[in-house]
Amino acid sequence: MDLFVPDRFDTLQRRADKQLNSIIVPVLLGIERIKAIYTDIRAAGRGGFLLLRGDSGSGKSTFLNTLGLFLNGVEVFSITREDKIEDYLRNLSVTAKEIRIVIIEGRDALRDVEPQELEAAIHEINAFIRTANGEKTLVVWPVNSDDLEATLISICKSVGADSLLGTESPSFKFSGPPKEQFVDIASRTIATLNQGSSLAALGVSDERAKELAAKSPTIGHFLNLIRSDLTQNKTAVQKLLSKELCKVWVVVAASNDPEGDIAGVTRDTFSAADIGRLMNATNANIVKDLKKYPEKLGILGTVLDAKILNLPVVTALAVARDFADAKLRTAMTTSGMSTAGDGEAINRLKETDIGRAFRGEPMGTKSVGAKVGSNTEEAFKKLTQIASQNDVMVNEAVGKALQASGLIISFKTEQDLGTGLTRYSDLKCETATGVVRVELMWRAKTSRAEIANYALVKLYNYGQAIGFLGEAS
Repeated sequence: MDLFVPDRFDTLQRRADKQLNSIIVPVLLGIERIKAIYTDIRAAGRGGFLLLRGDSGSGKSTFLNTLGLFLNGVEVFSITREDKIEDYLRNLSVTAKEIRIVIIEGRDALRDVEPQELEAAIHEINAFIRTANGEKTLVVWPVNSDDLEATLISICKSVGADSLLGTESPSFKFSGPPKEQFVDIASRTIATLNQGSSLAALGVSDERAKELAAKSPTIGHFLNLIRSDLTQNKTAVQKLLSKELCKVWVVVAASNDPEGDIAGVTRDTFSAADIGRLMNATNANIVKDLKKYPEKLGILGTVLDAKILNLPVVTALAVARDFADAKLRTAMTTSGMSTAGDGEAINRLKETDIGRAFRGEPMGTKSVGAKVGSNTEEAFKKLTQIASQNDVMVNEAVGKALQASGLIISFKTEQDLGTGLTRYSDLKCETATGVVRVELMWRAKTSRAEIANYALVKLYNYGQAIGFLGEAS
């Protein structure tokens, strides 16, 4: 997963415009000031002008551009640095909205604007807000430097006096969202833009986040610090995995339809393992060890693209019958199982979550299938008994099916990580985008707690094998 933590509104809007309502929080003092200005605009029958003074990174652009999320009847336009202010305003017609916000972008500091441009712009703004076209328009000039603020106030006083700046403070001091909201904003941003990931899952504990918030003057600065921590965490694990940067996917095959239990311990539409949910789902001994460093395990799960996927019973049986070698066929026959395949294993496999995962597709909406019949359930139970005695030959059939379906290039069974520790993967699959290590969990019936314990143990073992979670036991 590629990390995305923007600290500027233009980047956020470009990449996640339809998700803004999941990220942006209202800045109440700013909203109240806009509402007060709007009331004055209606009473005066003309437009208004506001200097919005805030430090770089305080969220001025975000606040202005998202006012429509919190106020009805608002439309927002931006005059970019490439636009000439006078020409832009002259081309605006009457607005049908309750209020129109026009933001003067890219001119936050005195160094950004020529003196003659400032005076010409103020004259044009003063003229525009007195016209019918500008009657319901608030022109906002964000500034982040004292010298530009003082210069603009001086020009405004000479051009329009109180009618331009109003009788209150000549500019509005904007500090952005309060610090106590910084962590929540970062959590919303991370989760919305990074497939539901939490800060902890990416290696930033709640205590660390609060520490960074305390020393951040603005929300932009805080997001910068958070992103720096996250990228450092991810890089640290990737260095440990430099010998083989692989993905680790747990595949659950059980007759009691474990899709709901899998959904309970995963997040987003890509079935990513959710470390917090996994740890809450089981009281097994492994949790005691993991609680020493849950953030580290979260990072490991993220970097390893850890997933938990369901292998339907009917598909599992079709794979065994179509791709069993002589040894597995003998075991199946001895157990009283049919070995007659119908040639549908590949098609069935492609339509599973495993197939979607290998194709890089979201899981999509789950459909409720027919309940597994008693004969099918009994046959699958026999297959799990075979797997409990020798899972290599059953896993090999799955590997053959994956390869035959074109989902992987090649595979090997029981491959260690090459670290000197006895940590073996059921399947090591080569794909066009890298290595995927598949761990197959064969159970006649299973539970959420058992799935959670199995997945946590596997991730813990990988963490130990690469030296990330301390000494191996």
